[in-house]
Order: sequence, then C-alpha cells, then structure tokens
Amino acid sequence: MNVVEASGLGKRYGVTWALRECTLAVPAGRVTALVGPNGAGKSTLLNLAVGLTAPTAGTVTVLGGRPAGSPAALDRIAFVAQDTPLYKTLSVADMLHLTRNLTWRFDLAYAQARLAELGIPLKRKAGKLSGGQQAQVALTLALARRPSLLVLDEPVAMLDPIARHDFMATVLAAASADGVSVLLASHVLTELERVASYLVLLSRGQVRLADAVDDLLATYHQASLEELALTYLRESPAEVTK
Repeated sequence: MNVVEASGLGKRYGVTWALRECTLAVPAGRVTALVGPNGAGKSTLLNLAVGLTAPTAGTVTVLGGRPAGSPAALDRIAFVAQDTPLYKTLSVADMLHLTRNLTWRFDLAYAQARLAELGIPLKRKAGKLSGGQQAQVALTLALARRPSLLVLDEPVAMLDPIARHDFMATVLAAASADGVSVLLASHVLTELERVASYLVLLSRGQVRLADAVDDLLATYHQASLEELALTYLRESPAEVTK
C-alpha cells in the first residue's frame, strides 16, 4: 500500500505554480524525508496530502486510495504543522481534553504517560513551555490519535540540537513500535539521516528524486543523505555522477 499517491498534481497561487506535474507514490511503513530548498513545494505537497488545500491540477490520494481530505482519510492521519500550533492560553491538560473531544480516537492514557515521562506538567499553560516542550506536546497529541500516517512539516526547524534529537527519536520509536508511516519535511538534513528510509527530493515545485535512501546512496555513490541531496540540488540530474 502507498500512503500518498499523486498523479499530475499541481497547485497554483495566482500565476505562480507552487507545485506542478507531481507524480509520486510514497510506500507505507517508511519514514519518508521530503527535502528541498525554500519554495520547493514541500509544504504545498503536505497541505494537499492532508486536505488543507485543493489541487489546481491532478489528483492526490492517501492510505491506499482514500481521497485527500475525506473523512476516511482524516480519521487515519495526524498532522503537525511547522509552528507546532497549540492554544497558548490553555494548559496541557486542557489541550488533551480538547483534542480528545474533537477526534474519534484518542488514547488519553498514552498521552498522559508520555508527557509524564518527558517531565511536561499537565497544569502548565502551553505558552509557558519551552520550544522543545511545545513540539513534544504537539507530537503527543498527534500520536495519541493512533494514526496510520503521521505528517510533519518542518517540526524541528526552531529547536535546539538536544530538542531536535529527542523529537526525532520519538518519531523513529513511533514508526518502529507502532508501525506508523511518517512523511517528514525538513531542512535539517543531519537529523533526517538517522531516521529516513525513503527520500523525496523537490526542487522548483517538481519531484526530482523519489526512492529508498539506501538505493539512492548506492546509485549515486554518496556517503550520506545530506551529500546526496546537496549534490543533486546543486547540479542538474544529467551532471550527477552515478
């Protein structure tokens, strides 16, 4: 099963195409890294996949053919946006209560246990937490929904190295222990190196590469995901030495 499938997918804002002619199949059971420079179309692709915006051209389905944004799709997808949005004036406990009441499926015991393990007090207001703690709360709310697909848009961009490491460790643990498929957009390539098994490389609104990380590293004779991405983005595909 593919967790995301796109055919001729495109999104235009005014006269500018943020994403165009995107044909893609992201396999289930992977941590997929979505990599590309600013303006490459990463957030646009994620927003289309979770149904936050409608395509201008083409189609996108998730989780084996469910239309993006449909109730059947939304019930199995959890999304953490770039700024890890929380209601800053609510306590963590209130955030748990609110999310539980707004979703069909929410594992409150899991969420409480995970936050306790992280030392995040339930009575503290979300706006009083550190950036790393806020990111962990947002991730906990997402994972407690027990999704089949976890979508993360630049979740560690504003975190310090220790908070980034802890966040990515949680993502990897969820993928390994619970079988959650993960689609993760990030500029922090060193963090993706530890967790990603599949790579989608975007540039200028188009998909340039999409394959298993190990296969790509072997094909392009690169030692790391970071080297592969940087080399491919700096040079045209025809100039990359295989």
